[in-house]
Amino acid sequence: MKEIVTTIVLIYLVIMNIAGFASMGIDKGKAKKHERRISEKALLTVAALGGSLGSFAGMSTFRHKTKHIKFTICVPLFLIIHIFVIGFLIWRFII
Repeated sequence: MKEIVTTIVLIYLVIMNIAGFASMGIDKGKAKKHERRISEKALLTVAALGGSLGSFAGMSTFRHKTKHIKFTICVPLFLIIHIFVIGFLIWRFII
């Protein structure tokens, strides 16, 4: 049972981080073309729900939202929280 839960959580985190990275890239592309953008709320929600590493990597790779205080504080904070939560879960349930 632990293996199934672990697999589901890992798949979820991979999907969310791909979504975080992709959403930053897509939004940057739309910004350059002056098209309708992905809302900041949506970008931060993806980061908060487990996609913080992907969102952070997208911010760095695409140089997107790096001058917005909301993003420069929240995304790394979400990443730190996610690292601690995952570390705790590994320590508590796997080891």
